[in-house]
Amino acid sequence: MKIHTIDYAIIVAYLIGIAIFGIISGGKQRSVKDYFMGSTAVPWWAVCFSIIAAETSTLTFISIPGLAYISNLNFLQVTFGYLIGRIIVAFVFLPAYYKGELKTAYSFLETRFGDKTRSFASIVFLFTRTAADGVRLAATAIPLYLMLQINQSLAVVIIALIALIYTYTGGVKGVIWVDVIQMFIYLGGAVVAMLFLLNYIPGGLSSVFNSTEIRSKLEVINWGFSGGIKGFFQQPYSLIGGLVGGAFLSMASHGTDQLIVQRLLTTKSLKSSQKAIVGSGVIIIIQFALFLFVGVLLFMYYGTQNLHSFGASKPDEIFPLFIIKALPPGVTGIIIAGLFAAALSTLGGSISSLSSSTVLDLYLPLSKKEISEKKQLSISRVFTIIWTAMLLCSAFIFMKSPRSVVVIALSIASFTYGGLLGTFLLGILVKKSKQEDALAGFVAGIFIMITVISLKLVAWTWYTLVGVLATIIIGKLMSVLTEVKSNKQS
Repeated sequence: MKIHTIDYAIIVAYLIGIAIFGIISGGKQRSVKDYFMGSTAVPWWAVCFSIIAAETSTLTFISIPGLAYISNLNFLQVTFGYLIGRIIVAFVFLPAYYKGELKTAYSFLETRFGDKTRSFASIVFLFTRTAADGVRLAATAIPLYLMLQINQSLAVVIIALIALIYTYTGGVKGVIWVDVIQMFIYLGGAVVAMLFLLNYIPGGLSSVFNSTEIRSKLEVINWGFSGGIKGFFQQPYSLIGGLVGGAFLSMASHGTDQLIVQRLLTTKSLKSSQKAIVGSGVIIIIQFALFLFVGVLLFMYYGTQNLHSFGASKPDEIFPLFIIKALPPGVTGIIIAGLFAAALSTLGGSISSLSSSTVLDLYLPLSKKEISEKKQLSISRVFTIIWTAMLLCSAFIFMKSPRSVVVIALSIASFTYGGLLGTFLLGILVKKSKQEDALAGFVAGIFIMITVISLKLVAWTWYTLVGVLATIIIGKLMSVLTEVKSNKQS
């Protein structure tokens, strides 16, 4: 199936236009604060939309409809947990962040524990973000090179270069405003696809809700008690697993990950940040409901036939194949632009957050000499280029992996999110804990997660909670032992 000339024209126009818009909207950068924090003058609603765009990769755009195609709407339970987690971030984490003049998520750890904890957390973030977003970048290339019929490596390079252009010139402010546009582009693409599906399905929307074979696919709640205790913890999309797992995963990704925290620190006040993070939780439920419903409609359109019968080798390919084969010229181009939008929004934010954490958490604190604002800005831009290259290298490595990119991405994040969130909560909840306690808990949490994931003891929705509990318990135990030792010595 060939892509029409008009589709190519739409895609090229979009890529050029979004790069120019990012450069203009970012304004002139005069300092590191301008470059990495947007001069703390970005409206809360723009940050809200940017958060949604940053966490929505092409992987989400194509895999969530595929998930609903083969199962049902149970994944929505996880998104309700996402909202709960963001509310906790808004009223527990953000007030702690705004007590001091923080520039990154890990500045709090230095204030609370010491510079070693901040540096260790930053290094963990740099490695995991590079690996996880390298996976996402590689995944992005899969539908794009198939649709555009270009080399997979070339697709990866094109996406990375476009993201680099507006991130390098516009800083985080440019990234955020580009994200605002891109959120509406990819959501618009999903809505357009949904409308065409409803038009193609005999009877339209009424036939979907009246169909007996579809009724089970519209189920949202799964109590998860059918498989006993062991089955309960190995079901990723049960009600309790979704709420608890989604909440803790969202607390980790939106409360301790520099990719999101960097955006929250660009607003003018604590109240604005709180509105941005809670608002994103409400919209993300609507977004996932849309993606999942597209998957249900795809099931109605294709029926129960074997995936291979219409050219798909796995569920992730169903939506891209529908876009290529069933939609008219022009519409296909718009939705492929939506795929690019989802990819660029994640990648641009990743480049900026990696650069900011490197400069603000590692380079400047470890530097022994005074560095002018102009020099700091130049160094920041150099690291922006370096991290883009690192993400490209990561993507090229994971392109050759035979494993599912979804599994890889979830595993990478799960290894460290529990330890990272646990360390932050240790600092907030255990007042007497010290740097040595935090580092011991952090490291132990990561190793325990490696064991849990390797042995497949629980479903992925429980990973973060297990890591958090391990980190806090070990950190608290170390704190008690240190206090007992100190009392004996005195």
